[in-house]
Amino acid sequence: MNPAIEVFQTKSTEEIAAYLVGMYLEYDTPSGKLGGYIVDCEAYLGPEDEAAHSHGMKKTPRLKAMYDHPGTIYLYTMHTHLILNLVTQAKGTPQGVMIRGFEPVEGLTQMQENRPKKGKDLSNGPGKLVAALGIDKALYGQSIFSSPLHLVPEKRQIPKKIIRLPRIGIPNKGKWTEMPLRFIAAGNPYVTNIRKSQLDDHHGWQLNK
Repeated sequence: MNPAIEVFQTKSTEEIAAYLVGMYLEYDTPSGKLGGYIVDCEAYLGPEDEAAHSHGMKKTPRLKAMYDHPGTIYLYTMHTHLILNLVTQAKGTPQGVMIRGFEPVEGLTQMQENRPKKGKDLSNGPGKLVAALGIDKALYGQSIFSSPLHLVPEKRQIPKKIIRLPRIGIPNKGKWTEMPLRFIAAGNPYVTNIRKSQLDDHHGWQLNK
């Protein structure tokens, strides 16, 4: 069994978010494989989380995938940008993780054609990485374990340190604004809003796995 499946089936959403930092995300496209490491993500804790789309068990056609099996891909549009999320709990429990930053490894030329930017600006934000990978709404409701977009645990990097921070863009949500539900690979240049002084020479990865 893919070890990521067991993690999604047995761990809390926060534990899954931490596990995803360093995970290799791969997308099979007609132009070839695109892939890289997840370096920045945010946990959303469903019904009780005032920042979550599913707060209060809200149900709309857009939210259908959030109530599906763990590993289901949930895509939504924010400010014209498509955002990638993964469902993390059992069917009917709408919790998930938003993928916020991605370090490109394979298919860089294609990613730069998809999103004509260079360096960290290619994929250091949730809308940016979706555009760079060329993800579209056809993946909505598919599984991250069996769709063209999938996790590859054997290629996963191990972060030197994972830092927990408040999520970005969550104003006026009481305690949920400041809760440390964002998980980043410390020192990685593709982390959203990272400062130059915080960068690590090895992008925050352990040299010996």
